[in-house]
Amino acid sequence: MMDNSVVIVGSGLAGYAVARELRKLDSDIPITMLSADHGGFYSKPMLSNALSTGKTPQSILNSDAAHMASQLKISIRAYCRVTAINQSKNTLTLANGEEIFYDQLVLALGADQIRLPLQGNAVAKVLTVNDLDDYESFRDALIGKKRVSIIGAGLIGCEFANDLIATGYQVDVIDIGPQPLGRLLPPAGGVFIQQKLEAAGVVFHLDTATQSIDQIGQHLRLILNNGELIESDIVLSAVGLRPRTQLAERVGIQANRGIVVNRLLQTQFSSIYALGDCAEVEGKVLPFVMPITHAARALAATLAGNPTTVHYPAMPVMVKTPACPTVVSPPDFSINGEWQVVTDKDGVQALYHDDDGNLLGYALLGAATKERSNLTAQLPSVLE
Repeated sequence: MMDNSVVIVGSGLAGYAVARELRKLDSDIPITMLSADHGGFYSKPMLSNALSTGKTPQSILNSDAAHMASQLKISIRAYCRVTAINQSKNTLTLANGEEIFYDQLVLALGADQIRLPLQGNAVAKVLTVNDLDDYESFRDALIGKKRVSIIGAGLIGCEFANDLIATGYQVDVIDIGPQPLGRLLPPAGGVFIQQKLEAAGVVFHLDTATQSIDQIGQHLRLILNNGELIESDIVLSAVGLRPRTQLAERVGIQANRGIVVNRLLQTQFSSIYALGDCAEVEGKVLPFVMPITHAARALAATLAGNPTTVHYPAMPVMVKTPACPTVVSPPDFSINGEWQVVTDKDGVQALYHDDDGNLLGYALLGAATKERSNLTAQLPSVLE
């Protein structure tokens, strides 16, 4: 066993961010990254607007695993799936039966796209995009096609809808809620972004769900709960993410919505840590770039021997919908408060104040996005 060896399971943004930050602090500590796929580095957020920005799947990949291993002076094992953790022996078991030792283990497992229990003979043709390989399959499927239906009007659904409509596709978006971005925007904001995306050509089907998907000749037919029929060439599901907790749960690591960690990003086992989309920190699962960046910096310091708690400042989320520029800093809705909304033809400014008048969050759309910096400075930290 190598002294102080760190094993990172996962080669997404979280895994690579920890490796980079740790290497800045310690040039010698042995680091091994285990990747279930090719292990190359790329920016996952680029997938939802790659068409309109002229990016191909090949150009999205920044560096392959060999280059990253050389650059960071780490060992990267591609196409390497972990099947079990033995925390008492500090070992991982791989799918081929091999055992790997660790002194400190980092779980950067990410999350899976949620699959809806749909009916019909074409359910297997529903696509999801959760990584670069998925995206390459999606782009291949688009060749020669024109009509795309997206299930889910959340962040990813709206970003893909904007990207597809901007590049000449016909887009239908279906959601069970009454508005797009229902978890991020107050009703006035939802109405505004819906109108802007509709003006660009997106067709919304709200307050209804997809019941079945069938192959009819060369096309797919979606039947909605409200009785509507949609003819489509491709169906993309974007209804949300489920943190990958199964590997951790099998060894008894606590998981709620995500793998439960403390402010050191440490599970109840002192040598096992988790961050990114799979982790839950003080009840919060934050699958965005900024929280991952802050978590990686803190965790790297801890792994290098300087225990450091994670701190989350206010972290606004930019929604990549050029048809309606949108930035959101979601408030903590467990604190009593209310939205104060100002709407005009150019934008929406929605401010969430608590009962004492303190600003806890905001949603800015259209021209109101210019207030981002000023308002962000007034926000409390997400985690002090």
